[in-house]
Amino acid sequence: MELKSSANVDGHCPVFLAPGQLSAGTYKLHFDTGAYWQQLGYASFFPYVEVVFTVTEQTQKLHLLLISPFSYTTYKGS
Repeated sequence: MELKSSANVDGHCPVFLAPGQLSAGTYKLHFDTGAYWQQLGYASFFPYVEVVFTVTEQTQKLHLLLISPFSYTTYKGS
């Protein structure tokens, strides 16, 4: 399954799956960070970021990526 979403003016991606719709399993997300920063007028060190993660419970809340033009970090929401 391939889903696409874009960041809003606050830099957040709106929810593209309803809560509980993501089944347990391993997933990979591809973030086109270079294009995102370019549209904001910045150069980016990372042209894209891929994050691989495992969902163990359908009700799990996920927050996956925080970025700046020259760094990024990943985390699981609480």
